[in-house]
Amino acid sequence: MSLLTPTRPAAPQPTPELHHALTLPAKPARWGRLAATVIVTLIVVVAFWSIDINWSRLSSLPADVVRYLWLMFSNPNWDKLGEALYQTWRSVEMAWVGTVIGLVISLPLSFLSARGFAPAPTRWILRVLFAVIRAVPEIIIAIIILSVTGLTPLTGALALAVNSIGTLGKWGYESIEGADPGPIEAVRAAGGSTSQVIRWGVWPSVTPEFISFWLYRFEINVRSSAVLGLIGVGGIGDMLTSYTQYREWSTVGVLLLVVVVVTMALDAVSGAIRRRITEGAKIRELDR
Repeated sequence: MSLLTPTRPAAPQPTPELHHALTLPAKPARWGRLAATVIVTLIVVVAFWSIDINWSRLSSLPADVVRYLWLMFSNPNWDKLGEALYQTWRSVEMAWVGTVIGLVISLPLSFLSARGFAPAPTRWILRVLFAVIRAVPEIIIAIIILSVTGLTPLTGALALAVNSIGTLGKWGYESIEGADPGPIEAVRAAGGSTSQVIRWGVWPSVTPEFISFWLYRFEINVRSSAVLGLIGVGGIGDMLTSYTQYREWSTVGVLLLVVVVVTMALDAVSGAIRRRITEGAKIRELDR
């Protein structure tokens, strides 16, 4: 063999570490996913099986829906339009008052629930309180409150306010904890107090989200106020209950039209405001 012939390097001998690195990982066990799927399926089956449902009536359901729609909208009773608009306005007022009370109370509680602004016991107590409030429907809260205030629109507004505290408080402390830490650290490094940190470090960052949450909660309260009227606290829901019980379907149709139109209009206006706050003004391209 010539001395100029290049020699091929010897192949590296496999070491235990290299053998371990080249070994394919074991296939993950899917018993947990399978067990969860089986449990969820059993729950769904048992739920449908235990509910007393007359499945034979499902075949007649489409015809019944068409019949009631015809009764409500074939010849609407427009004489009740003025009263329907007035009662709808009372529902909107109820929703607005409930939203304002809820945001005024939930705003300081949001900061007390966020990390870095209150001790851990205070944070967890308030977070549990928010969770308990969210777990109770507005109509149950209204039934509890009406024993003190009676069947008045104030009962509905207070019920909406209590439920708003639960949702706005949760959304609030999540926004505060997700705020940009740069301004907060800058204010603290400059020797700012807690109030100054909130004013100059946190508030400018979370204001758009807070306003968006408040408007969205107002939309929810407008729809919930109609439901609260079913227990007699006033508003369009109270009127719907009365005319439905007397089977005056032509009037019920007018009430439903008013509710749908007013709710959609408020949702559209509130949604446009929220988009303007969160996204900013759209830049229009100038014609050249």
